[in-house]
Amino acid sequence: MQTSIRFSGEEALSERPPARLALADGTVLKGRAVGAQGKAGGELCFNTSMTGYQEILTDPSYHGQLMTMTYPHIGNYGASEEAMEADAPMVAGLVVRSFSESYPSSLADESLEDWMRRHGLVGITGVDTRFLVRHIREKGVMNAVISAQDGRSEEELIEEARDWPPMNGLELASRVTCEGPYDFAENEGEGVVVYDFGVKRSILHAFAERGCAVRVVPAGAPPERVLAREPDGIFLSNGPGDPRAMSDAVERTRRLIESGLPVFGICLGHQLMALAQELDVYKMHVGHRGANHPVKNRRTGKVEVTTQNHGFAVDEDSVDEATAEVTHRNLNDDTVEGLRFKQFDGLSLQYHPEASPGPHDSRYLFDEFLTMIEEGGKSKAQRGAPATGKVTA
Repeated sequence: MQTSIRFSGEEALSERPPARLALADGTVLKGRAVGAQGKAGGELCFNTSMTGYQEILTDPSYHGQLMTMTYPHIGNYGASEEAMEADAPMVAGLVVRSFSESYPSSLADESLEDWMRRHGLVGITGVDTRFLVRHIREKGVMNAVISAQDGRSEEELIEEARDWPPMNGLELASRVTCEGPYDFAENEGEGVVVYDFGVKRSILHAFAERGCAVRVVPAGAPPERVLAREPDGIFLSNGPGDPRAMSDAVERTRRLIESGLPVFGICLGHQLMALAQELDVYKMHVGHRGANHPVKNRRTGKVEVTTQNHGFAVDEDSVDEATAEVTHRNLNDDTVEGLRFKQFDGLSLQYHPEASPGPHDSRYLFDEFLTMIEEGGKSKAQRGAPATGKVTA
């Protein structure tokens, strides 16, 4: 355990190799390299969370994005296996104001820098992130490139940022989904099949902690094969990319809905459920990424402090009263945060109830889904159909 804290001020910065952050609009910021040496590119976004940087860096929903942390000191409690949401970092690169070289935490397995180097994650420190965030808020998210120890000109880096594939129309879930089905938890409770579009470990733990038998399947798993296992409910996970580019996933979601089983979706799963019900989804000027977003439950009137990570949203103008009810709304910009569907047993959320900013404001929604499963099982029993207790072999 380390006992002193040293942030990357002028003296520490001078010891690091130079690095540059080039934006597609021609803006170039200079700093110093952290983590692995090299180059990284992707959509540049920002997250307002003060803690949880490792959970953010390993969230599959961030695949292919450059992450700017608005909190200035990053790395000050190190890195640990317990904080991983996936097996490896999912962001393309990291942008910070002041990278910490020490980590006075007994919970850490290693420094954040060692962790980044071990996983090949490129980063830049010494950047005026306040300017950068204001710039993104005004201009909107855009592609950028981080380059360390690179002899190319600023013009060449800017051109590379402009040529980077845009997030609009980009399907990414197939790059982060599991290779094959597996059992995450073999409990005796409700059998939940999780479609993995980039699922976070904390979501799987949320189901397991409630006694569910959790079976995870790849994003492209045929619904007929999944339904043949007689699960009690279907969960559609979070994930990266543009849901409008996932026509096959939308069609699979439609078939899952038609099965009559309760369906629950979070983030990308929420958007896929909306698209499967002929609702519209649009790309946001600046997405929601942070741990302090207020969301109002319109049914109870209570406000929840939520964690969010999305660059797309459901268009409320497309929500027909006969199709769905808007159950949750973002109090910052009035965007749709939750839906309860009218024509089947289904609910979906744009934000992440498994996260803990409130700390437990939104976890009741997992219980609502399990109640929906239980009530669906009772209805099956009344009709004479078997009510399964777990995912069968």
